Amino acid sequence: MRSVRHVIWDWNGTLLDDAWLCVEVMADLLEAHALPPMDAARYQDLFTFPVVDYYRRLGFDFERAPFEQVGTAFIHGYQARQHECRLQEGAHAVFDALSARGVPMSILSASQQSRLEAQVSHLGITGRFVRLIGLDHHYADGKLELGRRWVAELGVPADEVLLVGDTDHDLHVAQALGLRCLIVPSGHQSRERLERAGATVLDDLRALLDELG
Repeated sequence: MRSVRHVIWDWNGTLLDDAWLCVEVMADLLEAHALPPMDAARYQDLFTFPVVDYYRRLGFDFERAPFEQVGTAFIHGYQARQHECRLQEGAHAVFDALSARGVPMSILSASQQSRLEAQVSHLGITGRFVRLIGLDHHYADGKLELGRRWVAELGVPADEVLLVGDTDHDLHVAQALGLRCLIVPSGHQSRERLERAGATVLDDLRALLDELG
């Protein structure tokens, strides 16, 4: 891969290993609403952005239980256990390698800003990044406009910015912004689904170092 001057990371799934927690919390919520059960395979098949569409796929009836209600219930369940999550294996090695190359990093997330900051701080890696960028709410409706503003502020040519994510939404954001993109299948969507979307899919985070050369 030719010169990369900045890496934009997705957070949930890409750096934070939290797909398992999303499955467990949603399984409890589905049971409470008498909806079909959740497992990892079903989650990877149905999860999408904006997440309101994911909730529809799961069978939630927003006339009976508004999205704001069930979405908030999920977030409360997730936040109660969020600090059980750890970084993906190999993350620190990749951070060190990028630092050695003098490549700055940022995080662009569809998480709420306050939750993003709390999770990154809890794991002791805030200083690794020049910026943490999240939403001003917790409904995860996408991050394209946040990304557009951030890339404009960076002032780095788009083809010298690499976005690393774990979903087809990350791929679509990168394509819309003209960024290079690598995807790691970390549990939120399956490798097969990501490959069908046209993503360059790595085996794991460490494989990023091979791509960088």
